[in-house]
Amino acid sequence: MDRRVFLKTCALFLLAKGVSANGNIRFLEAPAKASPNVELDANHQRPTASGDVRLLDADKPIFQSVLSRFSRIQATVGYGNFCLLGFDESLKIARSYPRVGRFTQRELAFLEKVFHTDARTYGFLGNKTFNKLTDTVAASTAKKIPGTGNYLFKGRSQTLYQRIKKDIGDQVVLTAGIRGMAKQIYLFLGKVSRTDGNLSLAAHALAPPGYSYHGVGDFDVGQVGFGVANFTERFSQTRVYQKISQLDYIVFRYPRRNGVGVQFEPWHIQVV
Repeated sequence: MDRRVFLKTCALFLLAKGVSANGNIRFLEAPAKASPNVELDANHQRPTASGDVRLLDADKPIFQSVLSRFSRIQATVGYGNFCLLGFDESLKIARSYPRVGRFTQRELAFLEKVFHTDARTYGFLGNKTFNKLTDTVAASTAKKIPGTGNYLFKGRSQTLYQRIKKDIGDQVVLTAGIRGMAKQIYLFLGKVSRTDGNLSLAAHALAPPGYSYHGVGDFDVGQVGFGVANFTERFSQTRVYQKISQLDYIVFRYPRRNGVGVQFEPWHIQVV
């Protein structure tokens, strides 16, 4: 049996039984109640709820080892290349570079479990855009945007960004474009780490692996010089956002009270 098929079968069986790959109780503590229109606190953060889904303490070591390994992969291939990296390519790089180290069977089972868990468990109600963990972004379909370190899909995405640049000017910048499977896994697990293992909080701010529209066309924009604040609600107060929001051809993927369970993202441009 193919290794990927075997791992997927095992992961799905374990999920159905409610146990983790290492024999512990399932790594999700409790199913969350979907609450897509939850009120935010003064810092525009979704408050912790009693029904939030969390990592079990027993699974945190394997979670941290997976996160660390993806961090080493990104450092090895570079930020731009990492944006397009697929899961199988990640495994190959891990095997090829001792400073990265190959994924263990427990780590692979953990990743399969994260990918195949229905995101509605976390309160995320968006659609799945990648059906397989091994789905990839073809390099031939991507175009690197100078001065940003990011890629866009050729065609609709690139054309839309160029139109925005023409109408708004040089103060608008591409802050995030294509995200392959490796990038989305790394970003989501990083968010889980910053929420102390709260997957529901993480999914409120960042799409779980397999659910990101960055893998099929969407992109983020920001204001030059605004830094990481471009990924906060403060961006909605900038001149760039005010101008973009007046363009009749722009649709924001996650407006306020979007019903998907995602925070307001004034920077996220819908393409597909």
